[in-house]
Amino acid sequence: MAERRPSRGSGPRGTRGPAGPRSAARSRTPRPGGVRPTDPRSRAGAQRPKLTGRAAILIVVVAVLAVSYASSMRAYLQQQQHEADLRSQIAETSKDIKALEREKRRWKDEAFIEAQARKRFGYVMPGETSYMVIDENGDPLDSPDELADPEAPPVEIPDAWWDTAWGSIEAAGNPEKTRRANTPAQKIEPEQ
Repeated sequence: MAERRPSRGSGPRGTRGPAGPRSAARSRTPRPGGVRPTDPRSRAGAQRPKLTGRAAILIVVVAVLAVSYASSMRAYLQQQQHEADLRSQIAETSKDIKALEREKRRWKDEAFIEAQARKRFGYVMPGETSYMVIDENGDPLDSPDELADPEAPPVEIPDAWWDTAWGSIEAAGNPEKTRRANTPAQKIEPEQ
């Protein structure tokens, strides 16, 4: 039977070879100039690509995080704007509520109710005499809230549409009157 030799690397480190542990220790000590030129790591470092797989994955992860945070930030800012709008609506509504409560308190006062009845409906208390100013047609005149400018030209009120429509109906019923009114003073002859 042949003697069995131990396989390479099966023994303890540093006991291989004729030199023994010293040669292994010598090969592990770095040279003063840096890494040995026969080291495979030094060759790979010189030809290492600029963008590695890890760097590409890191860039993709950072980009995905940036996009997700940007959309979340946009949603957050929209919610903040919506909240500010709702707060302003609440403030405006509370102002309206306060004004309506004030009006409600005024309507509980008997003097205010009496003044409104006099103003809106022309009511008078028993024993009082009511006077109303009327125009030349007998229609009551309302007191204007503003004084008119006495030097301003009078404002012309346009005819109502129904007056114009009624005038055309009357003209259709009486063609003789309208034909005489619309006849030209002289006849125009065409040029030859």
